[in-house]
Amino acid sequence: MIQTPYLLFLGDAPDHLSAKVAQGIKDWRPDNAVGQFRMDGCKADLGLTDMTLAEAQAAGAKTLVIGVANRGGKISAAWKEVLVQALNMGFDIASGLHNLLRDEADLVAAAEKSGATLHDVRVPSVEYPIADGVKRRGKRVLAVGTDCSVGKMYTGLALDEAMREKGMKSSFRATGQTGILITGEGVPLDAVIADFMAGAVEYLTPDNDDDHWDIIEGQGSLFHVSYSGVTMALIHGGQPDALILSHEPTREHMRGLPGYSLPSLEALRDLSLQLAQVANPDCKVVGISVNTYHMSEEEALAYLQEVEDRMGLPTCDPFRQGAARLADALAAL
Repeated sequence: MIQTPYLLFLGDAPDHLSAKVAQGIKDWRPDNAVGQFRMDGCKADLGLTDMTLAEAQAAGAKTLVIGVANRGGKISAAWKEVLVQALNMGFDIASGLHNLLRDEADLVAAAEKSGATLHDVRVPSVEYPIADGVKRRGKRVLAVGTDCSVGKMYTGLALDEAMREKGMKSSFRATGQTGILITGEGVPLDAVIADFMAGAVEYLTPDNDDDHWDIIEGQGSLFHVSYSGVTMALIHGGQPDALILSHEPTREHMRGLPGYSLPSLEALRDLSLQLAQVANPDCKVVGISVNTYHMSEEEALAYLQEVEDRMGLPTCDPFRQGAARLADALAAL
């Protein structure tokens, strides 16, 4: 178990989106976040109190969580001084990066000396099977995006909250490091060997009651050349009964790919549904979630209405407005 509360480490994050792990914890488990630690040059700010390690420890923080999701998932050499100091002070460290804490000799040595624990969240703990494509009982919904980091996890968490408020049976199934840190369990899908990714999703979403919904956390995008593989595994392993399209309308290009523009919602709908119906011919697109974080209230409402009129699907910002309309769309299936 990862000890709470957390000090959220933002390091030298170059922009706010790079700190999406910390932002997710702050938004969905605020009681677990006592403050943030930012290095010189950090461009991210969660709006939490900036703390030194000593101040955070005095406030009760037990674990320093690396809240940065940089490209390639690397532990920066610039962070090492802070991480070693934290371990020497008795902090545990939790990370969801591909570059594992346990592979860093200096961190391991510091942890052994102080008795601290290194938590690598992005390490599969199960030998997952190869997918067999057999239809499972229960229902499943998956958010698919025009890009990565557009709000698929937020959509799933907000949807789970809305469904529970309506008395519906639902479970949020985490598939990434942030979701796992928020919920305490899940499958670190992008760290699973490729042949077993779809099987891992089958494992994560087993047979259930006929009226129970598994809300599968979305990852990547079919249109993102770096991360499309993980999306395909979710689509085929998840065998979703319903898809929700996720979009961030202010992007000028795909995340990390300046030479690629975002696809239209129509293109996302058509391609995602075609691929989903390979594994579940009855799959339907039921709604659209839009991340309007960078839009004013007036701009957001106008954009949401335009999309809903154009696409003929309930459209909302689940974090800003709640996901009740998306839950209603699932209940109507």
